[in-house]
Amino acid sequence: MATEQRGLRGKLKKVVLAYSGGLDTSVIVPWLRENYGCEVVCFTADVGQGIKELEGLEEKAKASGACQLVVKDLQEEFVSDYIFPCLRAGAIYERKYLLGTSMARPVIAKAMVDVAKQVGADAVAHGCTGKGNDQAYPKLHVVVPWREWDITGREDAIEYAKKHNVPVPVTKKSIYSRDGNLWHLSHEGDILEDPAKEPKKDMYMLTVDPEDAPNEPEYLEIGIVSGLPVSVNGKELSPASLLKELNQIGGKHGIGRVDMVENRLVGMKSRGVYETPGGTILYAAALELESLTLDRETIQVKDSLALKYAELVYAGRWFDPLRESLDAFMKNITKTTTGSVTLKLYKGSVTVTSRSSPFSLYRQDISSFESGDIYDQADAAGFIRLYGLPMRVRAMLEKGM
Repeated sequence: MATEQRGLRGKLKKVVLAYSGGLDTSVIVPWLRENYGCEVVCFTADVGQGIKELEGLEEKAKASGACQLVVKDLQEEFVSDYIFPCLRAGAIYERKYLLGTSMARPVIAKAMVDVAKQVGADAVAHGCTGKGNDQAYPKLHVVVPWREWDITGREDAIEYAKKHNVPVPVTKKSIYSRDGNLWHLSHEGDILEDPAKEPKKDMYMLTVDPEDAPNEPEYLEIGIVSGLPVSVNGKELSPASLLKELNQIGGKHGIGRVDMVENRLVGMKSRGVYETPGGTILYAAALELESLTLDRETIQVKDSLALKYAELVYAGRWFDPLRESLDAFMKNITKTTTGSVTLKLYKGSVTVTSRSSPFSLYRQDISSFESGDIYDQADAAGFIRLYGLPMRVRAMLEKGM
């Protein structure tokens, strides 16, 4: 039996493999058995990638040589404990990326370690390439085939799969690398590797082309409590159910397409296209409500820390004490960010049409252009003289006064 023999690279007893059924993880199963002489337990996390992605996985895993497949539904945990904290923090990587893949990795890794303990595994393995940011796992032995094997690309992997009679869902003619979950769907590879080329229209899967979206706008009211979404159009929903509904509505209107060139942790640039319909709607609502509930300096500090928060999440440092400390700050600073925001969705755009909060710092009696008792226009004169004093002193110096 292969599991009783030492492999080409050493001996492990049992390895839990993060398994999607795609090309990379399909060929990793026989590769682990061949190189480490181990049993392979495939683990699949249901983070909302869709029923089609989960269909036939057990048969496929066993056909690849795995001894069993474990599937865990992590959708609610993923949204409430990972997505919503990032949303509350306003975490966006390099101005555009809403961190869909980055947020999913820690919830999958945490569940994977639990499975490893349950089945008595002495190692975990994953199919992330050496070019990505997804290579940090806990204290079990970690096997990362992409750092070890002789397979240099996807076409080599297809040949390896054919050699070992492993069923794979890809052909050499159409090779996109996709990663999907309840938050987003990412696309990489193929013509996208040339940043000068426009994505093909049929590549998109979650969103319709904005040109083909409905000719009438749709209005949505998002209810938020302490920085976290709780309802759509007055209907309270669980975190995962809320996001699913917004994905469906946003996708219909072509919302949430991002095409960007990003800086990977390891130093290279990578072009990716992301579809995040529900997430784009939620970010628009959450940020808008803060315009009522947070003062100027708080917004500035929060925005500066959000950049670091996003960087930590992107770099795979979810469980870092710094990220946890930043999260405590974000939770405290948004405790009064409660209210509702109405948005208009139309052909790929999200426009805010109204916002309200019981904790709003906006006062019409102060902000009105009409004269009022609280704000006296004459009070501005002394303030403006003092505020402009440094510039006046510099001008005097330049003129030799």
